[in-house]
Amino acid sequence: KQWYQRRVPITAGGCIVDGPDPKTLQQHAWNLVPHLVTLLKNDPSVPVRDTCAWTIGRICERLPQTVILHPDCMELVQALLISLNTDPRVATNACWAFSSLAESAYEEAEKQHNENEDEPQTYILSPIYQHIITQLLATADRSDANQNNLRSAAYEAIMELLKSSPRDCYAVVQTTTVMIIERLQQLLLHRQNANDKSSSQFNDLQSLLCATLQAVLRRMQPGDALQISDTVMSAFLMMMSANNQSSAVQEDALMAITTLLEITGCHFAKYMDSFWPYLLASLQNHAEYSVCGAAVGVVGDMCRAFGNEIGSFTDKLMELLVAALSNANLHQSIKPSILSTFGDIAMAIGPAFVKYLPVVVHILQQASSANVDKNDYEMWDYFNELREGIIEAYCGIVQGLKHDDPAQNQLEALRPHLQIIVQLLMGVSEDKDKTESLTTAACGLLGDIVSTYGSSVKHLVQFDGISNLLAQGRRSRSVKTKHTATWASKEMKKINAL
Repeated sequence: KQWYQRRVPITAGGCIVDGPDPKTLQQHAWNLVPHLVTLLKNDPSVPVRDTCAWTIGRICERLPQTVILHPDCMELVQALLISLNTDPRVATNACWAFSSLAESAYEEAEKQHNENEDEPQTYILSPIYQHIITQLLATADRSDANQNNLRSAAYEAIMELLKSSPRDCYAVVQTTTVMIIERLQQLLLHRQNANDKSSSQFNDLQSLLCATLQAVLRRMQPGDALQISDTVMSAFLMMMSANNQSSAVQEDALMAITTLLEITGCHFAKYMDSFWPYLLASLQNHAEYSVCGAAVGVVGDMCRAFGNEIGSFTDKLMELLVAALSNANLHQSIKPSILSTFGDIAMAIGPAFVKYLPVVVHILQQASSANVDKNDYEMWDYFNELREGIIEAYCGIVQGLKHDDPAQNQLEALRPHLQIIVQLLMGVSEDKDKTESLTTAACGLLGDIVSTYGSSVKHLVQFDGISNLLAQGRRSRSVKTKHTATWASKEMKKINAL
């Protein structure tokens, strides 16, 4: 037989999986699995084995129980492991199949595990979990791993396995962390010898290692993460210093640092002396806006991690954030997140934010007055994001200026601007094309204002537009929106009763 005669029905099977109701296909796919395993292991044709691995991945993704509960499941896993050492085309699809299989196995384990536990104790891949990780790491090291996106597929499979790992695989997660750090350090040491031709490959590999390290750090217990955080941060700083011409690597390093910051919390403060120059440089990198955007995200996470302790950094941070907004060349997609970060800073430093209030309120009012053409869908999406950033800033400011000690409370400084803020909320209420998240944010800000200022703002909020906004939120299908609108409505009733 010709290889294409064997390949065509397999391709058709993989395509059909994405069509009819899964319940209709369940038995057919169940019967197909043993044949796919046999062909994947024994067929001499690369295209046939390639298609088999692809079809198995499709079944794992669309009909997970067909594979997870199948008596041939372990034989299928062994066939995929063997395929990792074959032609790059086949190996790439085998990696993708592992990604789908890991996710499906974890979801099935979640259905079965004790509700009192945060995560499943074990799952079907546990007995060979370490072997799978080891083989995928070896696949990423293959000399031909740059073909057919094999290296990328291998690391993506590792990331999914780490993200979807039960408790009894935690020891492997720990050892994998050490291995990824070692790989990143070795790569950085050899980076200086890279020529122009190999520089791009170095950058791609650094990005993959960074993303993998993020995934593994998220699975680590905080105490264990703290033990290796010095080494991890050192590697990230080396990345930023060694790749000042590569915006992609700088962005990846900043995103990875954000993950480390989330895990280590206030302990991250010990790295600020070393990290501070890179953060400032990234915030000023308006030309490569993705780097600037990642740096803005780091600032927000610093606020949440450090709390009031970030006060020693805020003068310079506010200066650079305001300068970024003033730069006409900065990509507009970054501006909503900068506005939102004003709210993060306000919540972190509390009433001390009052010294920045005049400048920030002026910026927020300018942004609120923006007009866009509704027929320009891209600009309208941006306008929704911009308004959401404005509202999140105001939420943070209201909560930040409030203090239990009347002597420190700075809420009166915002009072002259409340009418303009309410007008912004009424504009959102009247907009039929607003996003769900914008409705949630608007209802949240209204609730914050009413609960904070009490009956003194009754005359500002007793309008049909405000009532309509809350009614829209309560009718929402989103649990978060409905919950927020219901809470805000209760706060409104309290002041109306006074």
